[in-house]
Amino acid sequence: MTPVTRLCFFGVSLSAALWLSGCVSTPPVPAPRAVPLPAPQKPAGPTPEEIRQRNIAFFLGRAEAAQREGFLTQPAGVSAYDYYLRVKQLDPGNQRAASGIQMIVIDLVGRARDALRRRSFGEVNAYLSHAEQLAPGNALVAEVREQLVRERRRASADVPSGDSVPLPAGPLAAKDAQVVALLQSTAQKIRREGLRVIIVARNDAEGRWIYQQLREAVMGYRVRGDIRLGSQPRLILMPSNEGG
Repeated sequence: MTPVTRLCFFGVSLSAALWLSGCVSTPPVPAPRAVPLPAPQKPAGPTPEEIRQRNIAFFLGRAEAAQREGFLTQPAGVSAYDYYLRVKQLDPGNQRAASGIQMIVIDLVGRARDALRRRSFGEVNAYLSHAEQLAPGNALVAEVREQLVRERRRASADVPSGDSVPLPAGPLAAKDAQVVALLQSTAQKIRREGLRVIIVARNDAEGRWIYQQLREAVMGYRVRGDIRLGSQPRLILMPSNEGG
């Protein structure tokens, strides 16, 4: 073998050895494998404070809707006042609830003023008592209460004197047979003695109903008299030649 041949063979052998050496020392590429995704986490629920705020907003909305519809204190449990109370239980310092209750009181006082102008004293007292339950010590309620006292005194002074026939308030409101019988017997006396009658009633509707019962008890006879408004329903009988 010639020197050139040996050199070439040595070169080929050296190259092969280097190639084989590189193949053996290089680690194999690992096969791809699936990487597990993180388990989805459940969203955290609302905090107690978030629940409280949601309830406050809900009850405020219901209260204001009931107030617009005129359900101020009735029906019980679903009135504007009841919803405002729930708000105040959750948030004692809530200004919207306080203002809403104040508006209900103002509305009740306004109704009491209207009844006072009609001299329907029983109705006035009912509205004021209701307002006092919602807002004890309210200045508007106290003001109208004083006006009620003055008007009752004035009404008593306006009623003439005479024989008085008291009409029981409860049975009268229920239009009970006991009251009807009392009115019928009184109507007979009015016709028999030629009397004039002053009807003292708590409101106009009550006064007209009393007068109707008197007329129907003595059909064909003209019952002469007048209707006055007062807190104590009664009939005042006077001789027909007296004014009243």
